[in-house]
Amino acid sequence: MKLESLVNPSVLTQPVYEPGKPIEDVARELGLDPASIDKLASNENAFGPSPKAIEAAKRALAEGQLYPDGGCVVLRQKLAARHGLTPAQITVGNGSNELLELVGHVFLRPGDEVVMGLPAFAVYKLVTLLFGAKPVEVPLANQRHDLDAMLRAITPRTRIVFIASPNNPTGTANTEAELLRFVRALPPHVVAVYDEAYAEYLDNPPDLRPLIAEGRPVLCLRTFSKIFGLAALRVGYGYASAEMTALLNRVRQPFNVNAIAQAAACAALEDTEFATHARVENKTGLAQLESGFRKLGLDFVPSVANFILVKVGDGAKTFDALQRRGVIVRPVKGYGLPEWLRVTVGTAKQNDRLLRELKSVLAL
Repeated sequence: MKLESLVNPSVLTQPVYEPGKPIEDVARELGLDPASIDKLASNENAFGPSPKAIEAAKRALAEGQLYPDGGCVVLRQKLAARHGLTPAQITVGNGSNELLELVGHVFLRPGDEVVMGLPAFAVYKLVTLLFGAKPVEVPLANQRHDLDAMLRAITPRTRIVFIASPNNPTGTANTEAELLRFVRALPPHVVAVYDEAYAEYLDNPPDLRPLIAEGRPVLCLRTFSKIFGLAALRVGYGYASAEMTALLNRVRQPFNVNAIAQAAACAALEDTEFATHARVENKTGLAQLESGFRKLGLDFVPSVANFILVKVGDGAKTFDALQRRGVIVRPVKGYGLPEWLRVTVGTAKQNDRLLRELKSVLAL
């Protein structure tokens, strides 16, 4: 008997997320020195983790024989204070990806519908399919979420709508007024999941807490993987009503966030100097890349996140050529953008190298 005959049939058709290759893998495959490779593919923080977070993680590792705090009590207290909420309104996850899956566990059944942008973060669709629901993808308008079209896509079968601002892979954002109006127009049977993974790169990110105060079914998600530079430790969190938080905690695994990650995240929240530095340098880096793309005659999508889309013609070919030169970027054919590359904002030196190598590759 084949093992496949015992499997839930939906597993066999479930798409698999393909992350970018680590530096070590690329170096081994192409015979490159890992130290010579610049990775500008996964929207990581080019300035590393918060130094305070590193020290806190080291201290926590010294007690690695102990289980972590299963309730993430201290971290939830700090996050609640940061957002002017109560700890009962905070859920901490193994990256915000885990929280997306928890949403599916709580709210999705086979045959339900989930509305999302096109393109938008791939995990929204993966989670939808995982629970036997139907993804309803609404094309962007001018590279931003078309909120009016998303409203028109809502049906009695819709259970969740995913909104990301800034959006991945476009780096574009909707205004606070637009988002508030959109969520207030949703029927009461639809849960709004607002993904704020890149919110800290904005000077004034949209504030959806008034919707939570109004009793609307809204979940806001954030991550420590981006501006705080803790992608390796996998820490994300959501804030919502205490009622929704309690539901998410019913399906959350115990000890889902390790002690080292919790300690680092707590310290990173206190390191405002590091976060401010990363935000300021990111703006400078975006301007550097935009100027460079203009000089190369390349179209790009103006971004407010820590990455930018640039149109290069043959995205796969250009990606491969850059990678062979030791610069890893992200092809976005899987997002329906075969002519584009997504480039993470790096240090000034990394950005300059990317532009030089891109000019050489495009001249071939």
